[in-house]
Amino acid sequence: MTQRPTIAEIAAAAGVSIPTVSKVLNQRPDVAPTTRERVERAIMESGYVHNRSAREDVEDHKKQPKLIDLISPSALDSDYCLEILRGIEEVLNQTDYRLALFSMHNNTPRERLWLSEVSLKTTCGAFLFTSIEPIRHPEKLRKQHIPFVVIDDVLQIGADIPSVGATNWVGGLMATEYLLGLGHQRIGTITGIPSHLTSRARLAGYQAALASKGIAFDTDLVRPGDFHHESGYAQTCALLELPLPPTAIFAASDLQATGVYQALYEKGLNVPKDMSVIGFDDVPTAERMSPPLTTVRQPLKEMGRMAAQMLLRMIEGETLESKRVELATSLVIRESCAPLSH
Repeated sequence: MTQRPTIAEIAAAAGVSIPTVSKVLNQRPDVAPTTRERVERAIMESGYVHNRSAREDVEDHKKQPKLIDLISPSALDSDYCLEILRGIEEVLNQTDYRLALFSMHNNTPRERLWLSEVSLKTTCGAFLFTSIEPIRHPEKLRKQHIPFVVIDDVLQIGADIPSVGATNWVGGLMATEYLLGLGHQRIGTITGIPSHLTSRARLAGYQAALASKGIAFDTDLVRPGDFHHESGYAQTCALLELPLPPTAIFAASDLQATGVYQALYEKGLNVPKDMSVIGFDDVPTAERMSPPLTTVRQPLKEMGRMAAQMLLRMIEGETLESKRVELATSLVIRESCAPLSH
């Protein structure tokens, strides 16, 4: 520490946020006993004196907006992203924290800008949304003692990194088992981005369901997508060109399923009479599709709420009982699937 330590340095030494140090200095009761003891030890070891200038330091900090960053690799412009964001807002709206959005767009200068802001400790915490950067961002935040939570991680992350996701494998299994129960055996699937954990988990669930019925895995029926409408459309066209097309299609996202619908419509095929279709996510538009889409519900808003609750606890210096939280997926049956017609 410097000769005259600041509350920011005390926060770094204690491994807590600046607001938590402020609460201890001002004898606020809403600090966990173990956290309070850790902060008080750091204060004593630093030789910090709680005099007038120190109080002014605390008051200056209180006047600053309490920001939480949300870091996304792309624009938050899909129903999937917005549902998670709504969950975060529901929790933060009950506090005095404000959300700052950073959409990276693979833009190095913009990423450097955010990293420089982190170095200045202008944020109290961060959400790493569908993190495509498994190492640099978490390590940077850790070095600055800034708590963070990864939401819907798409790459392998350490078990010690706080994260919130959903049971993607179970979702893929449920979707495929439902179609098998309707008599379908040639079930095509349009995956998400192949390198993503969520995509691989849904595909693994699909494979497990087929294996449970003794149905051989046919690679011709598996088409790589990217969760977007365009890939759903293009890969459905490819599936329809097979010598023996599928009788049902499992799309890895509802947005991809809209592309499936478009391709089938242009080919003059009816959903579900000629092709059963099932999606994944259960975004609000799914039930407004024609016909309403049967889909696997991923609890997106609940994921946002859980991530926000975890982050606020960490900002207050609490220890999480579990670093990894997976919320359950469920099957929502509507009108886009029908028994196989012979």
